Amino acid sequence: MSSKTEPAEVMYDGQYLRLIRRGTWEYAERAHAGGLAAIIIAVTPEDKIVFVEQFRVPLQAKTIEMPAGLVGDIHAGESIEVSAIRELEEETGWTAEHAEVLLIGPVSSGSTNERIAFVLATGLRRVGPGGGDEDENITVHEIPRAQAAAWLVGKLGEGYELDAKLWAGLWMIEHHLDGTPRG
Repeated sequence: MSSKTEPAEVMYDGQYLRLIRRGTWEYAERAHAGGLAAIIIAVTPEDKIVFVEQFRVPLQAKTIEMPAGLVGDIHAGESIEVSAIRELEEETGWTAEHAEVLLIGPVSSGSTNERIAFVLATGLRRVGPGGGDEDENITVHEIPRAQAAAWLVGKLGEGYELDAKLWAGLWMIEHHLDGTPRG
């Protein structure tokens, strides 16, 4: 059994990812940005949930996700909240007056040390077209909140991969972390 006191061996050190062995355990970590990403839960003033669609090379498929990005990948020391608002604007063309971190936890604790911060973005206003940076080809979807779950199931039926964190994000729109409904 591996423990955190065993020395880490870098098996591969790429531009974006590093493959580590610690004892008999192998896992990936981000080469930059400290291993923290933000997923942005955004609902427009028209009560529509903002989703993004893009082709993901590791899956060789189109995915539906909530906007997301690495914290501090562009500006070292950038806060989770500032990173989340920046990513929201870049990917969707929406900005937010306020961002609140709701929860931070591991993404896939058996294969990476990366953590995700669920961030609720409020006070949204459109400031641009979105679509991502020059390396991304993002399609923005704004789906009425009452129809979001059914729309996602429809996309699954069309062959899209759905990020499992979508369902947690939908739950967080409707509930506080203690389970009580948002009012």
